[in-house]
Amino acid sequence: MSDVLDQSALEARAMALVDAARRAGADAADAVAVRGQSLSVDVRLGKVEEAERAEGDDFGLRVFVGRRNATVSANAFTDPAELAARAVAMARVAPEDPYADLADPAELATAFPDLDLLDPSTPGSADLAARALAAEDAARAVAGVSNSGGARASWSLGGLVLVTSTGFRGSYLASRHSLSVTAIAGEGTAMQRDYEGGSKAWYGDLDPAETMGRKAGERAVRRLAPRKVPTQTAAIVWEPRSAVSLVAHLSSAINGASIARKTSFLKDKLGQRLFAAGVRISDNPLRPRGLGSRPFDGEGLSPQPLDIIDDGVLTTWFLDCATARELGLKSNARASRGVGSPSPGATNLTLHAGTVAAADLIASVGTGLYVTDMIGSGVNGVTGDYSRGASGFWIENGELAYPVSEITVAGNLVDMFSRLTPADDLEYRYGTNAPTVAIDGLTIAGR
Repeated sequence: MSDVLDQSALEARAMALVDAARRAGADAADAVAVRGQSLSVDVRLGKVEEAERAEGDDFGLRVFVGRRNATVSANAFTDPAELAARAVAMARVAPEDPYADLADPAELATAFPDLDLLDPSTPGSADLAARALAAEDAARAVAGVSNSGGARASWSLGGLVLVTSTGFRGSYLASRHSLSVTAIAGEGTAMQRDYEGGSKAWYGDLDPAETMGRKAGERAVRRLAPRKVPTQTAAIVWEPRSAVSLVAHLSSAINGASIARKTSFLKDKLGQRLFAAGVRISDNPLRPRGLGSRPFDGEGLSPQPLDIIDDGVLTTWFLDCATARELGLKSNARASRGVGSPSPGATNLTLHAGTVAAADLIASVGTGLYVTDMIGSGVNGVTGDYSRGASGFWIENGELAYPVSEITVAGNLVDMFSRLTPADDLEYRYGTNAPTVAIDGLTIAGR
């Protein structure tokens, strides 16, 4: 109940900021209040190393004077008149922006779905320490594990309040329970490490700490004694944890801000086939308990599920109001927001499952690379050229044969997307999710 009351207080403060902005001479304004509470515990080798608690409320005010605008923020509730006067003064000397404005009042959300984002359970430091220690103990119990990289358990509560001078008032709260553990196998220069982790809105949806720890230990052990492979062209399979990176590259390329700046390799691809027929990639801000779910976007619009890729065809960009106006389109309510100005982005992005089993997809490759980890960020957003370090396992005769490391995978994302085949093992584990995927004909740089 106290959180609900606090949200009401934040809403009142945001309304006070908007009212003050109008009195200071702003033609329009919106205000956000962002609530944050967090608690985390780090352990290593059976002992608590660090515990941290943080909480605070941040406020942001965006004002419009004609076609000029400015945004100011504060990490404590400053006098509304003072903050508004500063914002209006800044806006009056800012350059004109023909695209920035509040959302059309006729399109503002008037009803907010219950997305079940708030777990009422609130763990204490002892609870989090017990979770982290259980995960680390399970990892260290795996035969071959020689050391621990530690474990962390955390809980956070985040909330957003948005108030606009055009009549929108909305707020929501979301909880987050997270756990991660790192295991080390082997000795000396032959040591290998791996990890396991997860994050959920509700603690009951998180994998058990012992399961995560055991997985981290097993993953570290199976990476021992990696080999190098010669440079060649071969098929590559990404496990789900690594496959999400390919979806993230697509997300960046279809961000409306990049399209408006003409800095995306997909800027001319709207309505064209990027993936094979049958491939579907969706963004769903209304998924219950989703890590990216929200009942309204950062400008007060009602977000709806979108098929970004429908039967292999690129259907839309991620748009907020400003980028939509600049591109001559309509916002699809993908504005993300902190205390600053809104910007477009994904919510719960998913590459949907295909029809082939993951084991059969690996078997169909015959010989190639199974990627478990990507290293670095070597992607050119303008050209789509892709070159990233990788490690994983070599595939021989359709089966994982031995661990490999010190490999670079190279290609071009347009070509890679067109040859991507998804497996049927999709699980919703992150904000961006994907099943196992395979792409043939890529360059593998090794020894």
